[in-house]
Amino acid sequence: MSIVVTGSFAFDYIMQFPGCFTDHILPDQLEKISLSFLVDELRKVRGGCAPNIAYSLALLGERPRLMATAGQDALDYRDWLTAHGVDTSLLRICDDLFTASFFVSTDRDQNQIATFYTGAMACARDLSFYDLGDDKIKVAIISPNDPLAMDRYARECRELGIPYIYDPSQQVARVCGEELAEGLTGAYILILNEYEYNILQKKTGLNERQLLERVNSIVVTKGEDGSTILSRESETGKVQRLEVPVATPRAAYDPTGVGDAYRAGLIKGLVRGYPWPVTGRLASLAAVYVLEHPGPQPQPYTLQEFVRRYRENFGDTPELADLLAGHP
Repeated sequence: MSIVVTGSFAFDYIMQFPGCFTDHILPDQLEKISLSFLVDELRKVRGGCAPNIAYSLALLGERPRLMATAGQDALDYRDWLTAHGVDTSLLRICDDLFTASFFVSTDRDQNQIATFYTGAMACARDLSFYDLGDDKIKVAIISPNDPLAMDRYARECRELGIPYIYDPSQQVARVCGEELAEGLTGAYILILNEYEYNILQKKTGLNERQLLERVNSIVVTKGEDGSTILSRESETGKVQRLEVPVATPRAAYDPTGVGDAYRAGLIKGLVRGYPWPVTGRLASLAAVYVLEHPGPQPQPYTLQEFVRRYRENFGDTPELADLLAGHP
């Protein structure tokens, strides 16, 4: 059974601002913001939510199927992903377009301001889960992408009975409340960061309990404060709340892509059937590897190394033996 990863396929332009964005924002003049930040560093790197998630899943021993669209300039990137264990057979190259581009500036407090050029990502709405034929899908993730594509994928997953993770993330600023509510309804998991979660609740008008009537579980990431996993007991309706700690980073370069690696760790735990505390800790550790490396995709690591760091941060657990099984 396969893991299907959908989302943006992009090149990231990552910039570093040596100051703090908040020092230059005037609360009494928010209706007419006009700012320019002089950055010290610019790097172009491989990115996009779907490749970021898929690459970390490959490091964790999976062979995810990447379902996305890219431009004529993405052939080398596609080949690189294939060489690193990602199944790119569902990736569609649009010969008349350029690959989407993500421009992000990060300040010294790890706050970010970003913009995104859609490019070939707009063609993602033409892809369909129905075209996958008889492929047995264990889980799919619908990460930030062309909004029409996200709507289509969520609807098709419900129609086909495919368990899916709904990850609107950056697109909560673009998608209306009605579309967000439609997309998350029936999802196995809803995942966002804390700020995005508040925006989603405001846009949809749904509180936590109402959201948990539409999804099985909610995962809220909170940066250095860890993450929260919420689920509702089917019999009593009581909300269960699990606080997941962060793993200790050995360095902190750039948060771009940290959330994508967290999602990869989450998916790994889900497909292996691990309990939430272990799954959440796998996700936290996978995220740290990105934070320690410039760019949204970490340096390669082995499962043996990953397990050692898990034990260093969180102690031992029987699931680690399963994680290593079949990966000498």
